[in-house]
Amino acid sequence: MKKLDVLTPIGVVVGFLFVAFAIISNAGVTGFSSFIDLPSMLVVIGGLIAAMLVSFSIRELKQLGKVMRESFRDVEYDLHNLIRTFVTLSEKARREGLLSLEAEVEAVEDPFIRKGVLLAIDGVEQDVIVDIMNAEIIALEERHRKNKSLLDKAGEYAPAWGMIGTLIGLVLMLKNLNDPASLGPNMAIALLTTLYGSLLANLVFLPMASKLAMKTEKEVFMKQIVIEGVIGVQSGQNPKIVEEKLRVFLSHEELHAAAREGALRDEA
Repeated sequence: MKKLDVLTPIGVVVGFLFVAFAIISNAGVTGFSSFIDLPSMLVVIGGLIAAMLVSFSIRELKQLGKVMRESFRDVEYDLHNLIRTFVTLSEKARREGLLSLEAEVEAVEDPFIRKGVLLAIDGVEQDVIVDIMNAEIIALEERHRKNKSLLDKAGEYAPAWGMIGTLIGLVLMLKNLNDPASLGPNMAIALLTTLYGSLLANLVFLPMASKLAMKTEKEVFMKQIVIEGVIGVQSGQNPKIVEEKLRVFLSHEELHAAAREGALRDEA
């Protein structure tokens, strides 16, 4: 089930707030305007957009908004419920045969589980089922890698264009060496592009890319559990064996929680 990942917007907002607080605590509220420079913003943002247009196709760039939105969403995986699902399917398959699972699997929301169980019902060999499901995982990883590369490249280009803006500012500053009073302000404006580029890269693009990579790892991990469960059901393993095989994927905390839950059920 997808829900809002509140940590992503909180992290971005907190990061900008701390930067703003550091500026205000040293320069005051009135001095905050010194850190806002439209030409510097245009160099960084314009250069970033241009570099992305060169690097990717229009079709790929259309995915950028969707990819960034994904970093604001989280998917909850209930491992205990997943294990119970396969234990139930295994019990029914041993009692009534694989064909009896056709009605059961229709109630399963996860299309990956449905696909695996339906392949088992159709009599597909175990090795072929594993190959088909692993191929789907590989395709998923490749799609996610391409989407993540949009944020990775944006994270690379933003500070680079910040440095380019700084170099432009330094050239303009050196052309006015005959006016010493302007050197300090011009140097400050030149460095703002580096600040903008570094903020965009290290507070927006790269953290979002990292969040997406972690979500991909979690999704692949869950699909690997599903494959083990499908093979257990297809081969007619004892439901207890299926449960024990899948429980090895649980962390110590999840195992303790499952044990407490089981103890509470026994007491009831």
